[in-house]
Amino acid sequence: MNKIQGIFHKKRGSPKLSPRIDPSTTKQETPTNYTATTVATVELHGCCQESVNVVSMSQSTTKLEQQVAELEMKFARERELRLMYRKRMERTQDYLRYCLQVAQENGFLDLILHNKDHADIVNNASPQLPTTPPHQHQHHQPSDLDALIDQSKLNGWYINPDEIEFEEKIGQGSTAQIYKATWHGLDVAVKCIDPEFFESNENGVAFFAQELDTLCRQRHRYVLHLMGACLDPPNYAWVVTEFLSATLKEWLHGPGNRRKERMIELPPLEERVARALEIAQAMQYLHEQKPKVLHRDLKPSNIFLDDADHVRVADFGHARFLSDEEMALTGETGTYVYMAPEVIQCEPYNEKCDVYSFGIILNELITGNYPYIETDYGPTKIAMEVVEGKLRPRLPDDGQLEELIELICLSWDADASIRPSFATITCSLKKLQNRILDSV
Repeated sequence: MNKIQGIFHKKRGSPKLSPRIDPSTTKQETPTNYTATTVATVELHGCCQESVNVVSMSQSTTKLEQQVAELEMKFARERELRLMYRKRMERTQDYLRYCLQVAQENGFLDLILHNKDHADIVNNASPQLPTTPPHQHQHHQPSDLDALIDQSKLNGWYINPDEIEFEEKIGQGSTAQIYKATWHGLDVAVKCIDPEFFESNENGVAFFAQELDTLCRQRHRYVLHLMGACLDPPNYAWVVTEFLSATLKEWLHGPGNRRKERMIELPPLEERVARALEIAQAMQYLHEQKPKVLHRDLKPSNIFLDDADHVRVADFGHARFLSDEEMALTGETGTYVYMAPEVIQCEPYNEKCDVYSFGIILNELITGNYPYIETDYGPTKIAMEVVEGKLRPRLPDDGQLEELIELICLSWDADASIRPSFATITCSLKKLQNRILDSV
């Protein structure tokens, strides 16, 4: 028993089993603190790694969202184009049905369907057959270039290519290059039609002759002055006009492309109204000719300014003649932003399409803002909304301009018959100009 107790006491007193810890020392606490610090460091590292992962995932999500947004915009544009083309197709079909109905009512449809009968009637010189109006040969497609050359020589505006000294290129269009040049010591602008235009377009010579036929008839202070032309297409199809370096677009907005922020100070209101009046006077002159001249592409970049800031309506590449007997023209031309709804829809139209374009320009002059700059719409979306009558540029927010605002709204009305003539517009702007000058 004593032996067992001795063993028991020996084990209890063993320092290996019961080490004594001195409360004054912290040597035993060191491992414990080190372990806590290590755990905290690991936890902090884990949190940082998670944060990096979250940031990386956020960046990836942002990129994906941007890609999705770009795809959505692309899809929206494609959908707009499809809708636009579908509407055009529907309107074209409606117009063709109308043409067939007219042909049937006038007995032409049977002639078309029965070639033999048609040939017999042609041989018999039936007076009921549709004939091309004389003015179309004379004005719409003056394809007899020799006659135009004779006319230019007789009236003194025929120019030999050797007389032109080119200086620098100042502009470029889809079918022509424009250069500053010298002609008999005078600064001139030379529009050189690309030879490829005549090679790819069987009616190219007719279009070229038509533009010259339009220009050579104009004798107005605010219409671009034709100096002469080189009439030897395709290599020497050159239109020589007075040289004007500034456009209405640059005068109003400054150089460069379309921006929301103004690049230059807005000209005084009386000067902007004066420019609008001069444009209206030029268009009144064109519309009152016999036959009428439709510009069909009136916009600030096609309106030039001379050294005294007086306007010159220019670029008659899209111009057409319209006789009193002819009801309307069809076909899309011009620039969407300034284009009348009936032209966008390829519906019949008349000279009031130019009045619509002027209404957009007048509002641009008064507000100092590009049309539709307040929206993010593209040209196709703008065209669709304009046709539906839901969209026009933002009007000026000024109670003192009520008469101008009313004139603008009348000019761009969806109903062409409501739009005033340029004679009425000119009269209204003259009265407004006098009141503005009296108040200055």
